Amino acid sequence: MSEAGTIAIDAMGGDIGPAMVVPSLDLIVARHPKWKILLFGDAAKIEPLLPRLRQARSAIEVRHCEVSIGMDDKPSQALRRGRGKSSMWQAIESVRSGDAQVALSAGNTGALMAMATVILRTMPGIKRPAIAAIWPTLKGESVVLDVGATIGADAEQLVNFAVMGEAMARSVFLLERPTVGLLNIGVEEVKGNEVVRDAGRILRQAKLPIEYYGFVEGDDMGKGTVDVVVTEGFTGNIALKTAEGTAKQLMTYLRSALKRTLLSQLGALLAWRAFEALRAKMDPRRHNGGVFLGLNGIVVKSHGATDDFGFAAAADLAIEMASNAVIEKIAADLAALDANLPAVSEEPAVEQI
Repeated sequence: MSEAGTIAIDAMGGDIGPAMVVPSLDLIVARHPKWKILLFGDAAKIEPLLPRLRQARSAIEVRHCEVSIGMDDKPSQALRRGRGKSSMWQAIESVRSGDAQVALSAGNTGALMAMATVILRTMPGIKRPAIAAIWPTLKGESVVLDVGATIGADAEQLVNFAVMGEAMARSVFLLERPTVGLLNIGVEEVKGNEVVRDAGRILRQAKLPIEYYGFVEGDDMGKGTVDVVVTEGFTGNIALKTAEGTAKQLMTYLRSALKRTLLSQLGALLAWRAFEALRAKMDPRRHNGGVFLGLNGIVVKSHGATDDFGFAAAADLAIEMASNAVIEKIAADLAALDANLPAVSEEPAVEQI
C-alpha cells in the first residue's frame, strides 16, 4: 500500500510499554513490508521480547534510551527529564533529522505534544497544533479535530484546523474535495458563539480549494454528513469520550439482552455473524490514533490502553499520512489561506440557543 520508509516508535509508551508495542510489530511489518522500524526504549526490556516475533525482526533497529516518560508526568517535568535522552524525545527527533518519516507513541499525550512542538516546531501561520482523530460514521469515516490539544480556539485557529483537516482527509480517504463542517449548536448562521460564526464567515468568503458545508450539529458526526468536522479541543475531547463511552454502553446492553433468556441466546447464535460485524464496526481499536497536525513533521498518538491490534492500527494511520505527503498538502493550503484571507465584518456578539 505504501512506499518504503521508516517509522520511529516509542516502545516505552502506553500502560504496559514493550509488552504491548513489540507484539504489534509483526502486524505492522505484515501490512507494510517495505517499511523499517526504529524502536526506541530500554534495550533490556525490549530485546527479550524480540525472539517471539515471527517476521518483524529483520525490519527492526533497537536504539537504547535510558529514560522513559511516565503516563502521569507533567509536560514540563517530561521536558526537563527527557530532553535529548528519553525514548519519546528520540523517536520525535528522528523525524526532524530525517531518519524516520513519522513517529508513533502510546505515551503521555501532554508530554508527547510538548516534545513534538519543541522539536518539530509549528508550521508558518499555526499558533498551536491540533489532534485529529478518525471517526466512524454511517457512511464510512470522517476526520474530527481538535480532540484535545487546543482548548478555547479562536476563529483563526478554527479556520486553520479546517484547512489541516481537509488536507488529512484528502490524504487518508483519497478524496479530491472533502466536505468540511464547523461543529455548532445549530445549522443556522445566527447560531453559536462569535468565534464559530466568525470562522464560518472566513471559510465562506475565502477563495480556498475547500468544500465548506457550513455548520453541523453533534448528531451529524455519526451520520457522516461531512468528511471533516472542526471544533475546539475542549468540545472535541468531550465528544470523543462520550462517543467511546456510548459505544461501550450499547455493547454492554446488547450482551446483557442476548443472555437474558434461552430464546434470546438461540437468536444470538443464529445471528452471530451479524453481531460479529457490529462488534467489529464499533471496535475502537480499528480507529485508534490521533494525529498531531500543524507541525513540521508527523507524530501520531496511540491510546495508552490499547493492545497490539490497536497499536498496529495507529501505525497504519501514521504510515498512510507519511505516504500521502500530508505535510506538503497542509503547507500548500495554508499558503493559499494566507493569500486569500478575507476581512471579517463586524457582527453583534449575540449568542442563541
